[in-house]
Amino acid sequence: MALVLNDRVKQTSTTLGTGVLTFTGTVNGFETFAQGIGNNNTTYYGIFNGGTSEFEVGLGTLNANSTTLTRGSGSNIFSSSNSNNAVDFSSGAKDIFCTLPASKAVYLDASGNTVPTLATPGFAVAMAIAL
Repeated sequence: MALVLNDRVKQTSTTLGTGVLTFTGTVNGFETFAQGIGNNNTTYYGIFNGGTSEFEVGLGTLNANSTTLTRGSGSNIFSSSNSNNAVDFSSGAKDIFCTLPASKAVYLDASGNTVPTLATPGFAVAMAIAL
């Protein structure tokens, strides 16, 4: 199981509650999680329940055939509409997508300084290569 990130990965789900999400649809113009992330891999995900204020960003794991996503819990939920805890999603179509959480990003500010400031430029390059 590897941590995999990819651009333009998005599917839909109608799963309720705080548990495992089952993908129920694809989105035109986007790869599925099976195509973009791959079976049994972990990824950073975002979930948004359209028409509500419900959202969650975390680290999750795909199952053996990439039909479900086991959502993060505890410290593996980085932000959410439920005080950074698992969201008890209500009914509705949810968009689930691969993302890079801001709290996990290392980047250069407008002056060329590494952010977060604890990282050195060499660390930023190493992280970019690792990702």
